[in-house]
Amino acid sequence: MAIFAVTYAYSASEVELAEIRPTHREFLTKLLEQQTLLASGPMVDRPGALLIVRAESVEEVAELLDQDPFDIAGFIGERTIAEWNPIFGPWGAA
Repeated sequence: MAIFAVTYAYSASEVELAEIRPTHREFLTKLLEQQTLLASGPMVDRPGALLIVRAESVEEVAELLDQDPFDIAGFIGERTIAEWNPIFGPWGAA
């Protein structure tokens, strides 16, 4: 399986995000328990997030994250998905 770096840029206000955040976190917790989601968290300097996901393809990642409550609510203005080749760290080959 490959590893992908996913970025979210939020298009919603913090108030709107806070309303859905509990179900968003439940969704992410399930992915973490399945070892599909390796890490995630919010950006510090802008409204968005970084997710590290294990999957077979970009298409699989997209289909999976289309189910994110933030996406369903229309709160993700932009999402990028790129295959990532970690060399060092817990997911690296070194």
